[in-house]
Amino acid sequence: MKLLVLRGWLLLLYFDTILRVCDFRRLHAVVQEEPMSPCCRDNVPPVKFLCRAMDFACVFYFKQVLCLQRSAATTVLLRRYGVPAEMVIGAQLLPFKSHAWVEVEEIPVNDKPYMREIYQVLERC
Repeated sequence: MKLLVLRGWLLLLYFDTILRVCDFRRLHAVVQEEPMSPCCRDNVPPVKFLCRAMDFACVFYFKQVLCLQRSAATTVLLRRYGVPAEMVIGAQLLPFKSHAWVEVEEIPVNDKPYMREIYQVLERC
């Protein structure tokens, strides 16, 4: 678990740096281009376990982690373990809000299960 938390923490740092130095387009491209690792399914931790490790990484991160950074890092972490994860970005019109979360087989895994009822999906990557 410690190694997974460390990997999650490093991904948070990586995406934090991308958002500081580059922009959203670069973050989107990095997530979109991350291949799904061809792992053997016997050795892969459960999705819930990987998401919990990312939650711990967010707790230990040195500043507040926003949903875009967290979702990008979670998506990449899951893909590196062979999970077909997608980062989803959605918006609500009134009052305007935007949010990002991660889905596996169109089921939210790092947020509430009713996210698509609240937010209109704008992008998947």
